[in-house]
Amino acid sequence: MKRKTVVTAALLFITLYIPLSLFSQDFKMNGTILAFYWGNAANVTIPEGVTSIGDSAFWNCDSLTGVTIPSSVTSIGAGAFAWCGNLASVTIPSSVISIGDGAFSGCNNLTNVTLPSSVISIGDYTFGNCQRLKRITIPEGVISIEDGVFFYCISLVSVTIPSSVTSIGKDAFYGCNSLTSADIPSSVTSIGEGAFCLCTGLTSITIPSSVTSIGNEAFAYCDNLKEVTVSRKTTIGSDAFPSSARITYSD
Repeated sequence: MKRKTVVTAALLFITLYIPLSLFSQDFKMNGTILAFYWGNAANVTIPEGVTSIGDSAFWNCDSLTGVTIPSSVTSIGAGAFAWCGNLASVTIPSSVISIGDGAFSGCNNLTNVTLPSSVISIGDYTFGNCQRLKRITIPEGVISIEDGVFFYCISLVSVTIPSSVTSIGKDAFYGCNSLTSADIPSSVTSIGEGAFCLCTGLTSITIPSSVTSIGNEAFAYCDNLKEVTVSRKTTIGSDAFPSSARITYSD
């Protein structure tokens, strides 16, 4: 009986303290960071205990169609799932705080993403070229919509921008030609160059008086944009609006 107890305790110790990398040869670990995925499974469950998905960990993993991220993960690195062309489903747990530059760029089959309220940082071009992404809600707490976050998301029809956002970066929604409306909250103070360039689905836009600067070509080539309301105090860059748009000044 005593020997059985000792063996059981030893097995428990091994289970608890064995490095995560030894559970599966498909995962290359660096401590608790998932550094790289070597496998070719269609659906991948990342082991509980992983705290970070490293830069380019699943880069160009064509076999990947779905991934389950455990609640132990707090960050997703730059390019972590970039160019996973068949990735259609991903659930980001409420433990994740930051998503790195280009984390899901080029994921052409990704249609819907739910970002938890825990996320406060979304990097440049995070969803760039996700050409089937249709809807997304940016969580309250995100301060900046960084450069090119939704660059050329040609199927994006709806986006919710929270009142925590103070700036919309360069090329943030460039080429989102299915976007028919964009409600810019009064917390926003700047709109970067080309932010909504080639958003041909926009027909009108109201820019709150909190916006002090609009970059060059911010709404250029928005051929159906006919009505723009903007403050006289706002500094407007060159070719910010199409020549066909009628501009109404709010004060």
